[in-house]
Amino acid sequence: MRILLFTGKGGVGKSTTASATAVASAAAGRRTLILSTDAAHSLADAFATEIGTTPTLVADNLYVEQVDAQRLFEESWADIQRYLLSVLDAAGVDPVAAEELTVIPGAEEVLALLQLRRHVLSGDWETVIVDCAPTAETLRLLALPEALAWYMERVFPVGRKAIKAFRPLITKAVGVPMPEDNTFDAMERLHAELDEVRQLLSGPEASVRIVMTPETVVLAEARRSFTTLSLFGYRVDGVVANRIFPAVGTDEGGGGDSWRAGWVEAQTKVLADTEHSFPGLQLWRSEYHSGEPVGVAALADFARRLYADGDPLAVPSGPGPLQVARTETGAVLRLALPFVERGDVDLVRHGDELVLTVGSYRRLLTLPAGLARLDVKGARVDHGALQVRFEERQS
Repeated sequence: MRILLFTGKGGVGKSTTASATAVASAAAGRRTLILSTDAAHSLADAFATEIGTTPTLVADNLYVEQVDAQRLFEESWADIQRYLLSVLDAAGVDPVAAEELTVIPGAEEVLALLQLRRHVLSGDWETVIVDCAPTAETLRLLALPEALAWYMERVFPVGRKAIKAFRPLITKAVGVPMPEDNTFDAMERLHAELDEVRQLLSGPEASVRIVMTPETVVLAEARRSFTTLSLFGYRVDGVVANRIFPAVGTDEGGGGDSWRAGWVEAQTKVLADTEHSFPGLQLWRSEYHSGEPVGVAALADFARRLYADGDPLAVPSGPGPLQVARTETGAVLRLALPFVERGDVDLVRHGDELVLTVGSYRRLLTLPAGLARLDVKGARVDHGALQVRFEERQS
């Protein structure tokens, strides 16, 4: 099983690149599924065909799915939806409007991840490719399982007991019904499944591919994405630089003009910066095509030009973002944080957790038992990685 996620700033050709990679996978004889967590649903446009809410065959070995959040919510989270409907009914919301409001913002992306989990665990596919939402939404989505885990382990049990003990009083005080046990059970199930998604996506067979265009602002976002993905333990296997202007005089018409020459010069500089920004990662390049790559044949041509003789599904080698090495007196935890300086990181130990803040993102890293019994003796940021030194407690 190979799992590939494609993300990037909106409008950089992320859906096209993901679709082309899926076509290449299917052409290699691998049973391939591509689905989208992006509410915009661009896959139907990329393949120039209608896509169903279950895997739709579009070419030999290639299936495409467009996630239907409303249907999945009704099928899988009926208990949560019934509770939300009861709250909206108590608040006097029109029943028709309430049906729409029960699919909460962001639910489509979350349900797409859960659908990914079902497909991976089914064993029906050799390759699963995910066309993710634009970068910011994707990063929030991939951070969700750990954030929910903290709430479920610390706040949820206390809240559940309190509501169970004082449900009539609380319901009367706030004027809306409190959740029953089946609603809490559904939330626990959601948490368990999202945690399983995190494990699948941070596993050795999964990786993220960042798509960008050679522009300074887009490169800056790609760098931030690399840092944040590493922070949460997701492996980035490469960067796709898309929509590169051919060098002046090398296009089919020959010649060129000063406007395009200016773009070529600017892009050449950004591409050089891109190479320096992502050392050790594969950098694929795709020039502007004479036409928009729409449909299976055009996407196959896009993939051939992009990946040339390389393997677009190669599993990344080397260690992942998070490593633990034993020492004579304890251990060292190393977390890759590319582009981060010492002043960008705030680190606090709280019980069995490391609370790690980088910019606007915070990760609660639960320490395994072998580290939890040790004391933190020091931490530093060195060569794009945070290193935390643990030593045995002194008696």
